[in-house]
Amino acid sequence: MGRPSSLQTSNANNGKFGYLWKNGIGCPIGTVPIKTIAKDELLKLNLFSNSYKPRGSWNFTYNKYNVDDNQHHGKGKIYNGATMILSVNDPKIKSLQYSSARMHVQIGDDFIQAGWTVNQKLYSDNKTRSYVYTKMGENQCPPSVRGSRSGVYSEFGLLKNKKNGNWWLKLGGQEIGYWPGKKFQQSFANNIEWGGEVYSASLPSPQMGNGYFPETHIEYDAVIFNITIVDENFKSVERIKNREAFSDNTRGYKVYDDIFVELPIRNAIYYGGPGNI
Repeated sequence: MGRPSSLQTSNANNGKFGYLWKNGIGCPIGTVPIKTIAKDELLKLNLFSNSYKPRGSWNFTYNKYNVDDNQHHGKGKIYNGATMILSVNDPKIKSLQYSSARMHVQIGDDFIQAGWTVNQKLYSDNKTRSYVYTKMGENQCPPSVRGSRSGVYSEFGLLKNKKNGNWWLKLGGQEIGYWPGKKFQQSFANNIEWGGEVYSASLPSPQMGNGYFPETHIEYDAVIFNITIVDENFKSVERIKNREAFSDNTRGYKVYDDIFVELPIRNAIYYGGPGNI
């Protein structure tokens, strides 16, 4: 596939990204990861109920399904992409639960998510996996990459190509692949979210992030940082002025924001908690 000519990206170091891959090293240069899907996994995807799928806080009707969000987001403008670096954690979950940290790009009624998740129902284990989840019309698909250890940071980008309108996924600064722009119902994003999400079919709720309430410490907390957006002019913007916090559960989870942190760390979002409510 060809490389787009107008991607905006952050310049963060991502040297430890290889731990996200099964061999702990990464894919050879010029190749991309492809997860082998077994027949039983396809059946599980078909049976995956709407209440159990990743979501965004733009849809407030899902709270009846025990989905909790702790995140920051920008909304009400035109966006052509976003980036982030996030800590990779291993929250403890039980059957019929999931816990994730992700970036959510809302494109009208469609969306793209990228981040990591622990989801026993979908993957049949409790390993942390990087993942992307897309909704384009009636089509929804969650591909994934094999799990990780905690204490690793990974870089994600969801960025629209100015020339052809395709939406590109970047992992660790590498262009992995794209979604054709014509598959989406509109040509731009209208909402960006960064943060954690958990789901539980019954109480108590699972851990989010590293399982502890954040203390706004970059080395100890579950954190998302160096977030950027790409504006309507395809300019990368680091200081996102229209950010606001959203949390629908402050007993089991917390989220804090720090815009002016010391370089090279900037725009940090600390989040997480033990759940157990």
